[in-house]
Amino acid sequence: MFTTRPTLQGTFGMVSSTHWLASQSAMAVLEDGGTAFDAAVAGAFVLHVVEPHLNGPAGEVPILLAPAGGEVRVLCGQGVAPAGATIAHYRALGLTLVPGTGPLAAAVPGSFDAWMLLLRDHGTKSLADVLKYAIGYAEHGHAPVERVGETVESVRELFETEWTSSAEVFLPGGQAPRPGALLRNPALAATWKRLLAEVSRAGDRVAQIEAARAVWRSGFIAEALVRQARRPTLDVTGERHTGTLTADDLATWSATYEAPATYDWNGWTVCKAGPWSQGPVLLQQLALLPPELPRYGSADYVHLLIEGCKLAMADREAWYGDAAEVPLDELLSDAYNAGRRALIGDKASYELRPGAPSGRVPRLSQYARVVADEPGFDPMGVGEPTVAKGPTSPVPGEPDVGADGATRGDTCHLDVVDRWGNMVAATPSGGWLQSNPVVPELGFPLGTRLQMTWLDEGLPNSLTPGRRPRTTLTPSIALRDGVPVLAFGTPGGDQQDQWQLHFFLAAALRPPVRGGLDLQGAIDAPNWHNDSFPGSFYPRGMRPGSVTVESRTDPVVVEELRRRGHDVTVGGAWSEGRLCAVARDPETGVLSAAANPRGMQGYAVGR
Repeated sequence: MFTTRPTLQGTFGMVSSTHWLASQSAMAVLEDGGTAFDAAVAGAFVLHVVEPHLNGPAGEVPILLAPAGGEVRVLCGQGVAPAGATIAHYRALGLTLVPGTGPLAAAVPGSFDAWMLLLRDHGTKSLADVLKYAIGYAEHGHAPVERVGETVESVRELFETEWTSSAEVFLPGGQAPRPGALLRNPALAATWKRLLAEVSRAGDRVAQIEAARAVWRSGFIAEALVRQARRPTLDVTGERHTGTLTADDLATWSATYEAPATYDWNGWTVCKAGPWSQGPVLLQQLALLPPELPRYGSADYVHLLIEGCKLAMADREAWYGDAAEVPLDELLSDAYNAGRRALIGDKASYELRPGAPSGRVPRLSQYARVVADEPGFDPMGVGEPTVAKGPTSPVPGEPDVGADGATRGDTCHLDVVDRWGNMVAATPSGGWLQSNPVVPELGFPLGTRLQMTWLDEGLPNSLTPGRRPRTTLTPSIALRDGVPVLAFGTPGGDQQDQWQLHFFLAAALRPPVRGGLDLQGAIDAPNWHNDSFPGSFYPRGMRPGSVTVESRTDPVVVEELRRRGHDVTVGGAWSEGRLCAVARDPETGVLSAAANPRGMQGYAVGR
């Protein structure tokens, strides 16, 4: 079939990411003898520089890693709620939802420490070796993609009147970033150079990485982060609030390793982060599939996947989180899914129907059934927020949508496989330039991940000190007959495990190309998403019965979906998903990679 680009193949190394500079920087590390893990760290820090509207050092990242010959592991870079972030504290401020912007929404930053652990335990390069690419782009500049400037323009007034430290970085001389003109972040470059100077006398490679972790937790970086959290800051509520992050919160938290959640399907084993993320939603969707699938791309096929997604997402709302035990084994069991599968009929469901594993009664937040029918709500703008709108916006916190209906983007993704067979998939996010003011001394802002928690007591995703907010970030690694074969993922908030399911099935079900998986064809195939469940981001609305499809979808399929009761919106031809993928054939050692053409900035490289 025709694809926008070829699926790359080679034997040395492959990288796919949401920005070409990150992909090429990671590839440069491979060329310099580094492993996939070294390359991923270098690429991740470049993403902080070139996609600052989509991620930052004080954000978060789940990382799936498959060392050659070893077990797949999850490295959790999702920080917890600070000790002072109690429901009572937020309720006392008159809040019923955690704001979508500002320091009240800041969890303990998790991204930096996770990348340091990956480099320490699985890398071979020094901290200076992997940071030099990000330092170079921050100090000397890069030509930004259009979305950076568009995002900055959307918050210009906020930056100029309130978040002035952000204006210094992203509105230099009053000018928003624009393509072809270099964008610099000298404060960020200075932060990393000072960090390297402070750790240079610590000893060997590992000692320097440990020293860098200490600087982040209790040195000059920690001090600046805490000062910023305590500054009264205008947020999306229209009020000025201070955050709850303290020096002790930073000093006592560390990224951690854990076993992945897995599900076996048709000879594949799909690995995801646990139910502190939405990762098991992909596994539940696989578990809900019948033994025989309808023809790929048919109306029956799309309807089946949409309805299965609704059931899995309803379970996410009722059962996923880090504040209570999650009955994941039951949610993935054959008996449970046989009963759930029977709920899928010929017509579109408009109900939110969580299950009752082991007879447990599901409980939802009082806001979980709010219908997003506010003026200005657009299904193609749903996802992680890309614009920190003020309280006068019809839908505070929702992203602006372009004339073509394209999602602005929200997160990043990075996949790497090297010649030794090491494989990594990571989805960095948070710490967006539009989430919180830039910390003046550091050149980057705090994150806002606590907005994903509920201010209701006793739910798995209730705001709870010391517990992780449930994140939408959800990279994937898939094994074939027990051997890692495929690493993939996408930005997209609540859409991530919808788009990834469609991609995975396309790659697994369709004929191979050049003897390997048709990664590019699976990425390029027309995609879709639904919003029939509570959104994970402020203000948390849902659109029962909704489906948004790309205009390349067969009109016959669209008409049949409507006949079945789906509320179908036809979006832009290339408006759904920002997938990345790499693969390795364990029999031949041939490596493959592909990247999403949507958004015109994701690229795969390799040889």
